[in-house]
Amino acid sequence: MIMYVSEQWQTLLAMTADHIIMSAVAILIATIVGITLGIVSSKVRWLARPVLLLVNTIQTIPALAMFGLLMPIVGIGAKAGITALVLYAILPVLKNTYTGITGVDRSLLDAGRGIGMTEFQLLKKVELPLAIPVMMAGIRTSAVLTVGLATIVALIGGSGLGKIVFQGISRVDNIEIMAGALLAAGLSFAVDGLFGKLQARLSWQREREVCDGDGVSCVPQRAVSQD
Repeated sequence: MIMYVSEQWQTLLAMTADHIIMSAVAILIATIVGITLGIVSSKVRWLARPVLLLVNTIQTIPALAMFGLLMPIVGIGAKAGITALVLYAILPVLKNTYTGITGVDRSLLDAGRGIGMTEFQLLKKVELPLAIPVMMAGIRTSAVLTVGLATIVALIGGSGLGKIVFQGISRVDNIEIMAGALLAAGLSFAVDGLFGKLQARLSWQREREVCDGDGVSCVPQRAVSQD
C-alpha cells in the first residue's frame, strides 16, 4: 500500500481533487434548489405534497438506473454524474428546510405581525434564523451522501476516486481498490466533520443575531439551546 501510494500519489491527488470538485458543485446546486423549494413549499402549502412526493420518488430510483435514464438526455461523464448527484442530494435539504420553517412557533409569527413585520421580514428575521439548525442538518446529510455516491460516477465515464476503485476491480488489484476506497471513506468523514462544525457555528451565530435583533424569537431560541 505504501509503495503504491508513493508511486501513484499524483494520480491519487488528481482523482481526489476531481472528486471534491464534482461533489462540491453538486452540493452547491442541490442546496440552492432544495432551500428554494423548501421555502416555496412552506409558504404555498398545496405545493408541499406533490413536491415532496416527486423528490421522494427520485430518491427511490437506484443509482445505476438513474444513470441509465440520464444518459440519453445529458450523455456520459461528469455532466451526467453531477446531474444524478444533484437529484439525490435535494431531498435532505428540501425536507429539512420545509420542516424547519413550518416548525417555527406560530405565536412568534403572530408577535412579529403584531409589530408590523411583513411576510418577507418574518421569513428573513424569524423563520430562517430559527430553522438554520434543522436546515444545516439536511445540508450535512446531503453533503455526506453526495461524496459517497460520487464514487460510482466513474461507471459512466466520470472522474474521481471511483475511477481508481473500478480500475482496481478490473485489474483484480486489491491494493488499488483499498487506496481508492480508503480515500473516499476518509473524504466522507472529513466532510461530515466539517459540516458538523459549520452547523454548530451557524446555529450559535444565528441565535445571537436573533436575540440581538428584533428580540421576537430570542426567548424560545434560548430555551431550545438549554434543553
